[in-house]
Amino acid sequence: MILHCVFIRFKAAIQQAEKQSIFDAVAALKNVTPGIVDVRFGQNVSPEGLNGGFLDGFIVTFENPEARDAYLVHPDHVAVGDRIIGSADGGLSGLLVFDMAV
Repeated sequence: MILHCVFIRFKAAIQQAEKQSIFDAVAALKNVTPGIVDVRFGQNVSPEGLNGGFLDGFIVTFENPEARDAYLVHPDHVAVGDRIIGSADGGLSGLLVFDMAV
């Protein structure tokens, strides 16, 4: 399995309702992209203070690397990704993506 972890530093002007709408759109990808096992999202709750400003994020669990790779180029994912980039502080620099094999 692959854990596709995406951490977001949203622009200050982004309201909670917009964040929720984005996360709902990510979760909806499970209905159109084969191989997604689970989607989780939420706020960083670590007390360590080492978040680097990445206060929100989501994790998509894939059956295998091939499912993740198909998701990355899926048109619906590309559209949601563009929306996330547009909402992130600094565009791409407001994102941290970390994939882990488990």
